[in-house]
Amino acid sequence: MGKLTHFDNSGQAHMVDVGDKASTRRVAVASGVIQMSPATLRLIQQGNAKKGDVLGIARIAAIQASKKTSDLIPLCHPIALTKVAITFEVDEKHTAITCTATCETTGQTGVEMEALTAVSVCLLTIYDMCKGLDRGMLMSDIKLLEKHGGKSGDWLAE
Repeated sequence: MGKLTHFDNSGQAHMVDVGDKASTRRVAVASGVIQMSPATLRLIQQGNAKKGDVLGIARIAAIQASKKTSDLIPLCHPIALTKVAITFEVDEKHTAITCTATCETTGQTGVEMEALTAVSVCLLTIYDMCKGLDRGMLMSDIKLLEKHGGKSGDWLAE
């Protein structure tokens, strides 16, 4: 097991020095699920919720969140993202929506946190927009699916 990189030799938190790392193309993909009542899912699919296009607004919120990750997570580096893509998969059988975020950059550190932040805020936005109808929505399975680039190379979830 590797060491935690956000602590120095005396155990103090610090931002990791990436100054000597090569600038390479980096990609991360994360996903998460929000489960809801059938009525809530129908409303989202119809696109006429009281507050507007739920998935369209959630997509914009996710993109904005990915760009603000270093403001939210104290030891994250500010990153110049080159691409953020948000997709949705509706599961009518389980009355759920899966959000998948793909973040890309060319830089000295990865974009895993940006992808995970995008997914988290996306699901929270769906919840916020629909909570008047369904306070029992359940957000789950927020996880990194894959990452590419950098010194450690490729990683795929099992």
